[in-house]
Amino acid sequence: MSLPYANLTHQFLVAMPELDDGVFHRAVIYLFRHDADGAAGLIVNLPSDLRFANLLQDMHLPPLKPLKWPEQPVLVGGPVHPELGFVLHRGRWPWTSTMASGDDLAITHSRDVLDAISQGHGPQDYLISLGYAGWEPGQLEQELADNVWLTVPVSDDVLFELPYEDRWEAAIKHLGLDWRLLSHEVGHA
Repeated sequence: MSLPYANLTHQFLVAMPELDDGVFHRAVIYLFRHDADGAAGLIVNLPSDLRFANLLQDMHLPPLKPLKWPEQPVLVGGPVHPELGFVLHRGRWPWTSTMASGDDLAITHSRDVLDAISQGHGPQDYLISLGYAGWEPGQLEQELADNVWLTVPVSDDVLFELPYEDRWEAAIKHLGLDWRLLSHEVGHA
């Protein structure tokens, strides 16, 4: 069955400058699913106050080896089910609940990946988040038509290298655009 729209799985959604909706203000969202049932993604540039080492401690998963980034913040992945945890990581691993989302990236939302990271044999590059952003069928397409989001090819630098506060502008620059020149008015220069 072909979809009546472009599949945006493994793309960034980047909030237009005018989007001033709390959690989505200047959001960069990694879309890990986009199909006839809707879309889902993780905000990759909104750190919470919770640190990864504290999350492991709260889950009774003490690290067996020093963590690579113990002070890495747990991200606010989105407003939907903020009690659910997700790990966006490189590589396809045999975790209980992993979904490949493109190239060498996957989303896992089972405890075993956190256990593996705490024991020193999990993925090397990862982001941990609580909650996700979700869209009903047709909702994201309408928001795109309303010029709420830009779609941008995924960049590993934006995901894993840049400081969180630099990711929004860097994602827009990846398109060769200057965010100060963007307009939310469809069809207007």
